[in-house]
Amino acid sequence: MALTEQQVMDAVKPIEDPELHLGIVDLGLIYGVDINPQPDGEEVKLTMTFTSPFCPYGPQLKAMVQKAISSLPGVKSAVANIVFTPPWDPRTMASEDCKIALGIGGWEEEGQGPGSDVESQR
Repeated sequence: MALTEQQVMDAVKPIEDPELHLGIVDLGLIYGVDINPQPDGEEVKLTMTFTSPFCPYGPQLKAMVQKAISSLPGVKSAVANIVFTPPWDPRTMASEDCKIALGIGGWEEEGQGPGSDVESQR
């Protein structure tokens, strides 16, 4: 059975950013997965970024991603390719739950935040 992109994403989903303590998938740090089937196993290349180009945990995150992918059945090689274009922007790339955890979202649903009636009554 061929490896799927969803299986790769599921494998890296538990990995958290060590500083933010939020999952790298939900943060929107994964930009894409390329699976290249070979006769002796799958070659997987995952394209990702960090929350900052100067992330002190970059090498650690890259190693964790590659290890998680390598543990999948049938994977011959796993490479995490780090890019900084486009730059990571949690306002557009992170899940709604991560936006709320980062303090940059959730206002629309709750009627809170700048410019809302609830905010102006305080």
